[in-house]
Amino acid sequence: MNDDDILLLLPDDESGETLPAASWLVMVVDDDPAVHEGTRFALSGYSLDGAGLELVSAYSAAEARSLLSARRGVAVILLDVVMETDDAGLRLVDFIRRELKDETVRIILRTGQPGQAPERRVIVDYDINDYKAKTELTADKLFTSLTAALRAYQQLKRLEETRRGLEIIVDAAPMLLDYKSMQRLAEGVLTQVGSLLNVACEGILVLREQTGPQDAVSVLAGSGCYQHLVGGDGARPLDDDVREIVARAFAERRHTFGDRWSTLYVHTASGSEIVALLKADRSLSETDCALIALFTSRLSVAFDNVILYERLQRANIGLEQRVVERTAELMRANRRLAMQRSDLRRANQLKTEILGTVAHDLKNPLAVILGRAEMLGDMIEARPQPTEAMHAQIGHIRETARRLTGMIETLIADAMNDALDIALRREPVDFAALAREVSQANAPLAETKSQTLRSQIPDSLYLCGDAERLREAMDNLISNAIKYSPVGAEIVVTVAREAVDTIYAVRDHGPGLSPEDNARLFGRFQRLSAKPTAGEGSTGLGLSIVKRIAELHGGRATAESHAGEAGSTFAIRLPNIATEVL
Repeated sequence: MNDDDILLLLPDDESGETLPAASWLVMVVDDDPAVHEGTRFALSGYSLDGAGLELVSAYSAAEARSLLSARRGVAVILLDVVMETDDAGLRLVDFIRRELKDETVRIILRTGQPGQAPERRVIVDYDINDYKAKTELTADKLFTSLTAALRAYQQLKRLEETRRGLEIIVDAAPMLLDYKSMQRLAEGVLTQVGSLLNVACEGILVLREQTGPQDAVSVLAGSGCYQHLVGGDGARPLDDDVREIVARAFAERRHTFGDRWSTLYVHTASGSEIVALLKADRSLSETDCALIALFTSRLSVAFDNVILYERLQRANIGLEQRVVERTAELMRANRRLAMQRSDLRRANQLKTEILGTVAHDLKNPLAVILGRAEMLGDMIEARPQPTEAMHAQIGHIRETARRLTGMIETLIADAMNDALDIALRREPVDFAALAREVSQANAPLAETKSQTLRSQIPDSLYLCGDAERLREAMDNLISNAIKYSPVGAEIVVTVAREAVDTIYAVRDHGPGLSPEDNARLFGRFQRLSAKPTAGEGSTGLGLSIVKRIAELHGGRATAESHAGEAGSTFAIRLPNIATEVL
C-alpha cells in the first residue's frame, strides 16, 4: 500500500488554523466524520494563486441544502452519494443545479459504494464534474482533482463576469446615445462604470475642449467624495493630487490602472478630450480592465453626439426667427389649400357614398322583387291557379317596388343635402312590427336556399326613430345572414327589451368571425373572411351602413361569435331612452 493511500486524522489541538484573507470556499458533504477530518488533514497547507482553503462541513444532504441556500460563493463541493438515503447526494446535485441555479460550483462525487451509483449513469444523468471512489481518492489524487476543479471554477467565474459586463455594455450603449446633455451623459458614464465593475466606485469626469486653453478643464460629473468638484471652473479648482493625475492622463492619452487610482482617456472625433478618474474599493482584475477598455471605446460616439447636438442647438437659435416667419406664411397658404382640399374631399366622399349606397341598398329590394316574381311565375303555371296567393305576391312586389322608389327619392334628397349630414325623421315606430315585415319580405330569399327563417318577436314594442332607416339596417342584417349561411340552415331573428337597450339580433349559422374579421368589422368597403354560400355578390358596405344607422339613433351595432358553435350574432342595440318621447 502506498503512503498516498493512507488518510491521517488531524489532531484536535491543530484544528484552529488561521485562514488567509482570500480563501477558496470548499464544502465537504459526507455522513462520516472521519472523512471530514481526513480531508482537512490531506488539504492542510493547500494554496492556489496565493489563496488558501476554507473548508465547510455538512454531515447530511439536508444540512448541505441549508448551508448552500444561506451562503453563496462555494467553489467546489466534495460530495458523498449515500447518506441519509441511498441517493441523497444525487438529489443534492439536482437541488444545486435546478433550484439554486448554480452552474459554476464544481461538484466532485465521492462514494464508498460505487454499485449504488454506477459511474456512467451518474455522469450522463447528473451535472457533476468528477466521479471518484473513496478507495481511489488518495491525498495526491485529491490534491489534483481539487486543483483542476478550482481552475475550472475560476475560469467559469471569469466567463460569468465577462458575460455580465458585456450585457451591461450592450444595454448601456443605446441609453448613453440618447443623452442630449453633457452633464447627464457624464453622470451616466460614472454610473455605468460602477455597475460594470460591480464595486463601490468614486470618481470624476473631466472635459478639455479643443477650442479652449490646454490647461482649462471642466468637471462634468462627480460621485462620492468628488461630487463637490462638479462645475469646477476656477472658483472651485481641483485638488492638487487630483489635478496632477488628470494632467498626466491628458498628457499620456491612454488608460492607466493602478491599485488606488485608475484613469480612462477618451478622444472624440470633434477634438474634445475626456478623462475619467476612478477610485475603487478593490484592485481591478484583468477582466475588469478589458471590459472598461471595451466600454470606453464606445464612448467617443456618445460624447460626439452630445457635442454636435449642443452645437446644433446653438445654430438653431439663429434660425428660429426666420422659421417663424416662413411658418406663418406657409400656414396661411396651407389654410387656403385645406379649404380647397376639404371641398374636394367632401365632393368625392359624397360621390363614393352615393355609388356605394346605390350598389348595396338597392340590391336587396331588387332581389326580393326578383324572388317574388319567380314565385309568381310558378303560380301562373299551376293548375288551378292560386289566385289569392298570386294577388298576395303582386302586393308584395308592389310594396317592395314602392319602398325601392322611396329609397331612391331619399337617396337623391340625402345627396343634395350632403351624405355626411343625414337628418333622421323622429317618430313613434312599432319596432316589433317593423322587424316582422322585414322578416316576411326576406322569407322568399331564404326559401331559395332551403333555409328556415324563424322569428322571436313580441306583438308590439315601440320606440322613437326613423322607420325607413331602421328597416334598411334590419334588411342588411337578415340579407347578410341568408347570404353567408349554408343551404338548409336556420336563421333566428329576435327582438327584446333589456334594462338599458332595445335589441334587434340576427343569429346565423355561417362560418363565424375570424380574429382578422374582428379588427375590421363595420368598416366601409371591408369584406370579411367568409364567402357567400351561393355565389352572391358583396360590396362591403352593408355592415358599415348598419353601424351608421344605429349610431344616428344613439345606439351601436355589435357582433359576436359563439364558442364551440357555428355562426355568429349581429345586433342593433338602441337605448331605451328613445321611448321617453312617446
